[in-house]
Amino acid sequence: MNISYKWIKEYIDCDFTPEQMADILTSIGLEVASIEEVPAIRGGLRGLYVGRVVSCIAHPDSDHLHVTTVDLGRDAPAQIVCGAPNVAVGKKVIVADLGCILYDGDKEFVIRKSKLRGVESYGMICAEDEIGIGTSHDGIIILPDDAPVGQPAAEYYHLESDWVIEIDITANRADALSHYGVARDLYAWMVQHGYPTRLHRPTCDDFHVADHSLPIEVTICNTEACPRYACVSITGCHVGESPDWLKRHLTTIGLRPINNIVDITNYIMFAYGQPLHCFDADMIEGRHIIVRADNEGQSFMTLDGNNHILGPHDLAICNSREPMCIAGVFGGRGSGTYDTTTHVVLESAYFHPTWIRKSARRHGLSTDASFRFERGTDPDGVLYALKQAAILCCQLAGGKVSMDIRDEYPMPIAPARVVLRYDYVDRLIGKQLGAETIRRIVTALDMTIEDENDEALTLTIPGYRVDVKRPCDVVEDILRIYGYNNVELPEHLCFSPVIQRDDDHKYKLENLVGEQLVGCGFHEILNNSLTPARYYDDMGEPCPPTRLVHIMNPLSTDLNVMRQTLLFGGLETIRRNVNRQCPNLRLYEFGNCYSHDERISADNDPVRPYPQHACLGLWLTGKSVQGSWAHPDEAASIYQLKAYVENILQHVGLPLTETEVLAVTDTRFDHALEYRARGGASLVRLGIVGRNIRKCFDLSTDVFFAEIHWSNLYKRVHGRKVEIRDISKYPAVSRDLALLLDSHVTFAQVEQVARQAERKFLKRVELFDVYEGKNLPDGKKSYAVNFILRDDQHTMNDKLIESIMAKLIDQLKKQLGAQLR
Repeated sequence: MNISYKWIKEYIDCDFTPEQMADILTSIGLEVASIEEVPAIRGGLRGLYVGRVVSCIAHPDSDHLHVTTVDLGRDAPAQIVCGAPNVAVGKKVIVADLGCILYDGDKEFVIRKSKLRGVESYGMICAEDEIGIGTSHDGIIILPDDAPVGQPAAEYYHLESDWVIEIDITANRADALSHYGVARDLYAWMVQHGYPTRLHRPTCDDFHVADHSLPIEVTICNTEACPRYACVSITGCHVGESPDWLKRHLTTIGLRPINNIVDITNYIMFAYGQPLHCFDADMIEGRHIIVRADNEGQSFMTLDGNNHILGPHDLAICNSREPMCIAGVFGGRGSGTYDTTTHVVLESAYFHPTWIRKSARRHGLSTDASFRFERGTDPDGVLYALKQAAILCCQLAGGKVSMDIRDEYPMPIAPARVVLRYDYVDRLIGKQLGAETIRRIVTALDMTIEDENDEALTLTIPGYRVDVKRPCDVVEDILRIYGYNNVELPEHLCFSPVIQRDDDHKYKLENLVGEQLVGCGFHEILNNSLTPARYYDDMGEPCPPTRLVHIMNPLSTDLNVMRQTLLFGGLETIRRNVNRQCPNLRLYEFGNCYSHDERISADNDPVRPYPQHACLGLWLTGKSVQGSWAHPDEAASIYQLKAYVENILQHVGLPLTETEVLAVTDTRFDHALEYRARGGASLVRLGIVGRNIRKCFDLSTDVFFAEIHWSNLYKRVHGRKVEIRDISKYPAVSRDLALLLDSHVTFAQVEQVARQAERKFLKRVELFDVYEGKNLPDGKKSYAVNFILRDDQHTMNDKLIESIMAKLIDQLKKQLGAQLR
């Protein structure tokens, strides 16, 4: 969830920087994923300064251009050619200096030294629309005479950036899915740690009913699915563009403004966590809203234009004739607000989380509203949000409240009550906090102390804390506000020795390889095992869609199957980094992959048809060397990836002589190789990621990917000891052969034949030249191959070397039809 730094400070008094606030939020369980500066004006007016026009003369080769010199508070004025009619000597102006970036819609251009009809210009004198502070293009900006020359434009306009703090909200913290919710937690932390502060939000004093000209009746037919439903009508609204402050609030956190009424409902949801819906009052036939679930078989078209058939457990908001929206999930086409709307009805309700979650999953719909309803909203916050929305509709759309709020709440939800014993808190935390500290923290967390004695507190939990039901939940809240790092380790620690098992050895081997990769410049990543099924739509072997493991109750359509390969999670990570100007990447990930094999009988074990295996994924993209004074820039290549893979195999104790390399067809790659163990078990697939797959992730550069079947590799090397030997004291011998081969013969075959022919003395086989073309027979190619021989016990003599080479040549001729050139 995105949180605006400025927005959250509207609810709490604090002087923390965005970085300090992020650290505090992470320490109290609201983990911050990133902080990003959002300038109030695109570009933040960087490179723009206040200047004074020193001279202004007509351009010698133009009837409308002027040649000016502008004082920017530097040693010498800058010559700038300007075409504005209002430029004049002595005027204070805004100047874009050389290197400044200006924006025109989605385009951007850099101010550079240029010649305009033969006269050099070293900058640009700007109009309002050119720097984004207004829309006028009648002439350049003329500042007051007291504007300080040389002052940055951002300082002159008092431009302040906002910051977007991205928080990874866990499923149990529905109360933190709003700015005010996050401010509540921040307030509790500040109270506990002695910072002066105050938590506040707007009152509802401005809410008043103007008349009763548009009453709306409400009937709840299913009180289990909808315990509370409230609405109010607003007449005489003018639907139009939202004011700048409202649009700025929404765009900062990534929302697109639509119109003032819709923007108000979105603002309230992200401000206070209560989703709202707005209806065109003229679409509510009979002026009667009915909340019911008996709509099975009815066709319903949502606002996105898709048609849905309602099921027996889909709660719908209906008028007297038909459904208007799927409750808490999506509005219906024709029932929302449009440019022609004048009367609106605002809805604020509390829906049962399970009903909303099932409807959202059944129809494949995931909205900001359903995301909150299915985790649990505050039943006591329904009216506050409704009144705030009504106040804003009156202020921003010129409407008036035309009915008393209709609040149907037949069976009020009682708040949770918890008896918290002090000794239980101390035992669970491992430290004695003291009764005063515990009382201060629970009070700051808005928990009401109903009763207390020397041993315990009786607490009433606020309705928005749907995750706090037991004493241990309260202790968790106390601890995160107190600070996990403030609980010291005891002087004496007790432990139980355990026997190392197979999993421990496997984990140790993973760490060994991880350290090797980090030493080679890799970064470890960790992606979700859940992934979108659409990634596999056009896939064949080895990851066809028929083998996908589908989730019965997925969180969303983007997380509806278990991954069959690590590839797509890594591509998502690469896309995220490339979009943030980090294109040169070396990544690795250990993780499980899953598949469904319908040929396996379940018998008495229902999970047997769903095998899983551990994998190690490696990704290379961008440049392997960039910006080095000692080495030219060099792009990453498949050969580097191949070297990393072979180093891993040897590091874990698998000599390359025990593997064979084959070219294979794999729908994930444009070109692919497979390493197999002697005996046929697949160990590694590597190659260049297919262009069509990269296109789906908006990646223009090559991506090289290797997937190591870690389970198979571990079985192969389990129990082996990697021995470290002294470097041989005896010299190696190098011999080259130029081999004429059929075009279909690969170097892997040459290496395989050579290693089979000579296992003792042959240490390395390398290909250093390939030639095809002129002076060679059709269907032939030439390989120049280097063979490294060494005897670790003696110095090799010519007779032994010649016999080995003769044996190699003989086997290459027999098995591959090779000829010496």
